[in-house]
Amino acid sequence: MKIRTLHKVIGLALLLPFMAWIVTALVFYFKPGYAGAYESLQVKTYPLDGRISVAADSAWLEFRYLKTILGNHLIVHTSEGWMQLDPTTLRPRGLPTNDEIRLLLTDAFSGNPERYGQVATISNDSITTSTNVVVSLNWNRLSLYQRGPDTDRIDLLYRIHYLQWSGVDTLDKVLGPFGLVLVLILSILGLRLAVGSEKKDA
Repeated sequence: MKIRTLHKVIGLALLLPFMAWIVTALVFYFKPGYAGAYESLQVKTYPLDGRISVAADSAWLEFRYLKTILGNHLIVHTSEGWMQLDPTTLRPRGLPTNDEIRLLLTDAFSGNPERYGQVATISNDSITTSTNVVVSLNWNRLSLYQRGPDTDRIDLLYRIHYLQWSGVDTLDKVLGPFGLVLVLILSILGLRLAVGSEKKDA
């Protein structure tokens, strides 16, 4: 196959990936909607009342003492991971009820009600809002993670950009490098065609 023909075939094969790279790169550059899609949702905290005294355990690597709408919380980190303790008894604190989760999340949503709306459903530590945002509650760390339809759309653009098109991890790991190899070959062929054309003109 002639160099010019091979260059044309590879160029046509890469036309779709090139268009995908251009469109997704523009999105990544301007980042429309990123602020909400990847917003760091935090539980709302309040000033602590009075003097706090905690008898720290030698097994604790670190601890946090904070107050939310549910009251005071003691979060400790040990070699086994994070856990939430009852500040008074220093025993593991039981999981919150659905009413407590609703109260905690509603308070957290008050900073951006347009995005989160209201709590719609609660299934263990997964909460879905009226705006279809899914919030995960890590009770041991008293932390929140949110993901909405816009997050899914942007993540889809990342998969398109990096040629993760099949949904099969093994195949997707091959498609990316294969696409880069084709781009490299296309560049080399283009350079050879350009150099050959200059020699003919000379």
